[in-house]
Amino acid sequence: MATAAADDPVLGLKGLTHVDAEGEARMVDVSGKEATSRVAVAEGRVRMARATLAAILAGDAKKGDVIGTARIAGIMAAKRTAELIPLCHPLSLSKIAVDIAAEEALPGLVVRAEARCVGPTGVEMEALTAVSLACLTIYDMAKAIDRGMQIEDVRLVEKRGGKSGDWARGRPPE
Repeated sequence: MATAAADDPVLGLKGLTHVDAEGEARMVDVSGKEATSRVAVAEGRVRMARATLAAILAGDAKKGDVIGTARIAGIMAAKRTAELIPLCHPLSLSKIAVDIAAEEALPGLVVRAEARCVGPTGVEMEALTAVSLACLTIYDMAKAIDRGMQIEDVRLVEKRGGKSGDWARGRPPE
């Protein structure tokens, strides 16, 4: 049986867990891992014209409630992450929350998702998938007003739990 690709101490990288020694993609075996509480938070932004943001907030988009629809799309996407991303384990989510807030300074909308589960592997991909699809839905729902919208800064903000411990963007490693 092949093992994970070797660590690279020069680059400071750990081996890729989804690639074996021969460079072939594989699904990681998590059967021996303990089920623990896992939390991940991701965030992204949709930058748009001020008039577009005003129309969305006023409920004037032709397709309807942009923010409500994007929230539901993000939740649905998180629940289907394993079907969308090859080699991603199906998880039984205990929570997925998608919050969308206006940010006048962008101008645009900030999308934040929190995913939780008790399981043998993390929920980072579920949180990132929720944010990505919510942002895409915002674009789809408002593109008739503004095709120049930009989806940007989709990223993991923090993760808690599991063997690798806690991590937060901007906080030094423990």
